[in-house]
Amino acid sequence: MTDFKYTRLDGRQFTRDDIKGFIQEYNIKFIKLQFVDINGQVKNMSIPSEHIDKALDNEIMLDGSSIKGFRSIETSDMFFHPDINSFQILPWRNKDGGNAARLICDIYNADGTPFEGCPRCNLKRVMEAAKKLGFSMNIGPEAEFFLFSKDENGNITTTTQDHAGYYDVGPEDLGEDVRADIVLTLKEMGFDIEASHHEVADGQHEIDFRYADILTAADNVTTFRIAVKAIAAQHNLHATFMPKPIFGINGSGMHCNVSLFKDGHNAFYDENAEYQLSDEAKYAIGGMLKHVKSITAITNPVVNSYKRLVPGYEAPVYLAWSLANRSALLRVPAKRGVSTRVELRSPDPACNPYLAFAAILEACLDGIRNKIDPPAPVESNIYKLTSKERKKQRIDALPGSLAEALEYMDKSLVAQAALGEHIFKEFMTSKKKEWDSFRTYVSKWELDKYLERY
Repeated sequence: MTDFKYTRLDGRQFTRDDIKGFIQEYNIKFIKLQFVDINGQVKNMSIPSEHIDKALDNEIMLDGSSIKGFRSIETSDMFFHPDINSFQILPWRNKDGGNAARLICDIYNADGTPFEGCPRCNLKRVMEAAKKLGFSMNIGPEAEFFLFSKDENGNITTTTQDHAGYYDVGPEDLGEDVRADIVLTLKEMGFDIEASHHEVADGQHEIDFRYADILTAADNVTTFRIAVKAIAAQHNLHATFMPKPIFGINGSGMHCNVSLFKDGHNAFYDENAEYQLSDEAKYAIGGMLKHVKSITAITNPVVNSYKRLVPGYEAPVYLAWSLANRSALLRVPAKRGVSTRVELRSPDPACNPYLAFAAILEACLDGIRNKIDPPAPVESNIYKLTSKERKKQRIDALPGSLAEALEYMDKSLVAQAALGEHIFKEFMTSKKKEWDSFRTYVSKWELDKYLERY
């Protein structure tokens, strides 16, 4: 352990001299300049730490034509703009007594303007639109993951590490030690860990960390996924955030606890209102319910996402909201005051958090701008309602496939506003190719079902 103190949590901003001091004090040999592509995949360029001045002066270049959804080869020169406050030592990267650190970067054009295809820059743009209305958003994401064993050759299997269940303990829960190491690593990196436990499915786990503003929360999700995979690998395990890796058991979600703040106060709380929920809270719920089908391709972006979003496995597929009922898509947890929030239960951990959070924020803002009233809350178990009963109560469902989700997204002004013209176009093109590849692929299920019969 490096015993590096993540001082952003005490409210102080890092300076250039801080970074240089950290490099010397903690014997940092390499700096990783991190960013994400439109699919949320973390990319980086590693530079020797003696070049830190060039990095902080925004002089390090990258070839944007080689990154999914970025630039064409004719206009490919782009620049890293590090967020100096994101500086963090990577505890698992200690090599021969030397450490590695990372800086999360925005990607800029050669003319010095933010690149419209950079997911992090795009989220900042949507945050500015919210700021003009007086709002900022906090999100607390809950990303679930599976731990799989590896075979004798180190290859990944789909054999879960254990067969424990929800909140189980050892010896049934074989993930306790792995989770403990992940938690300790994340705490060292400045995460405020609130809880960790075994989830419902075999080999499935959850580690919850404190909410933050949506930019920090998106940074935290990307860091979390890297850390979980790195520590799992040290235990000869593979951690995956794939939404539904095993047929017949629950998939992994990333519930998002959402709240809007205005003038330093939780804008969702009104002590004297029905359910103690403000008009802004109700309009935000209305906006999310109205637009969730149109942003589902963003919050649930892969073909496999829709193997999780099916009835029977606790996944929220029905468009309703509730105060306690976990069968509804949106739930308002019991805490009020500063903790008043709305939990959107459909997103999964394969999403690009910068794009997903931008889409959620835009849906909430549209609800507030247009004063979209939600329907009455549903407190009955929607999973047990018949299709006729759901139709009578006007309870719609999420898209059933990536193709269907893309159809809704393609017509959505909210989705276009959330992603901007460049990312929207690149995202749609990429996902339509992904669906077409899946649609035309001949699977083992088809061979088992039809090869001999026909």
